Amino acid sequence: MARSRSGKRHDTGRTITTKSVFGSHEDMVVDHTSFDLTLKENEVLCQDGDRYYVTTRDRLDNGMADSRRYSGKGVEVDG
Repeated sequence: MARSRSGKRHDTGRTITTKSVFGSHEDMVVDHTSFDLTLKENEVLCQDGDRYYVTTRDRLDNGMADSRRYSGKGVEVDG
């Protein structure tokens, strides 16, 4: 990653309130039934700040980045 001459990284102003920047975690899972969503048996609805996304259970707390979280493709929910 390229750095500026001052050695400082660019800060986007977004505050991270989860355990990691790109991973999905069990504490991010929300009840999808309150949003009238139908998910497959292995899928869960997660909340990342004010955005919701669907991912699979095997991506929770596995120490790896979750492409469904960082892709920016969220789920529109009413609630």
